[in-house]
Amino acid sequence: MTAAATKAWGDILEFPQADRTQKVRDRGLTMVIDKGVGLTDTRDLLELAADYVDQWKLTFGTSAFYSTRLLRQKIELIKSYGVRVFPGGTFLEVALLQGRLVQFLDRARDLGFTGIEISDGTINLDGKTRCNTIKLARAYGFELVVSEVGKKDPRDKASGVCLWEQVNQDLDAGSDVVIVEGRESGEGVVIYDDRGNVLEEELETLVEHVREPSRVLWEAPKKSQQQELIVRFGPNVNLGNIEPHDVLALEALRVGLRGDTLRQYYLSLAQWLQPVTVPSRRAVHQMPGTATDRETNRSARPTDRTGGDPIDAVD
Repeated sequence: MTAAATKAWGDILEFPQADRTQKVRDRGLTMVIDKGVGLTDTRDLLELAADYVDQWKLTFGTSAFYSTRLLRQKIELIKSYGVRVFPGGTFLEVALLQGRLVQFLDRARDLGFTGIEISDGTINLDGKTRCNTIKLARAYGFELVVSEVGKKDPRDKASGVCLWEQVNQDLDAGSDVVIVEGRESGEGVVIYDDRGNVLEEELETLVEHVREPSRVLWEAPKKSQQQELIVRFGPNVNLGNIEPHDVLALEALRVGLRGDTLRQYYLSLAQWLQPVTVPSRRAVHQMPGTATDRETNRSARPTDRTGGDPIDAVD
């Protein structure tokens, strides 16, 4: 039995976008941003939507506020659902500033994190330090090593190297995936303007020059951004900074189960489709296997004012 068939509607309806990748996947990744989700809510989300979550980021330095016991519990819970979990890159930037990178990586591994994020969204790293940090994280044996390009504050300009060059260099150094900064707001950073609209020129330049676009993950916290990137790149674009309560809504966008992406599917088929028709209620109850049920239930159903069957009355 396929994974789709085990779902509540799997044997009835097909997804309009049928080529969605399944876990374990290396494209079409969804990364959840966790700003402080408790154990119960974490478990509830994973029970509901673990099939559609690939990475879980305890963003910023939020994991610093957990007790050791609770943090270990949460990490193990997330891992038990086949989701990779890592602390935010800003936290690692603090470790770099304080000269405690090795201690940071030791502690992350000891706590059970499966991934590490390397970034310089606030601080400045020279190319050699950045490359060596990626390689060190890889040498520590983490399953997932991600890096991030782009500054968090629009007043800070990346110097000496274009973003697309940095993406390629990070991949060469050993990053599994390179994140394009979008912040939690999705506004005024890298490929987004101050209102969160996609800046076409910046996006096109990145895509044109990156050697492996399928290994780029776009932070896209807003639904309009998710929609535009899915329409542009297809259902298997990598997206991050997804709020926990938006995971299923995003997956519906990916597979064409929301009007925004269903419209694309419908328009692509419109010239071949016959007008949609709905069988009458009488016809439905005359279908094989339903007659007995109809007779059984007739006595329990209300009649219209003339004493007739209400289904017959509307035919």
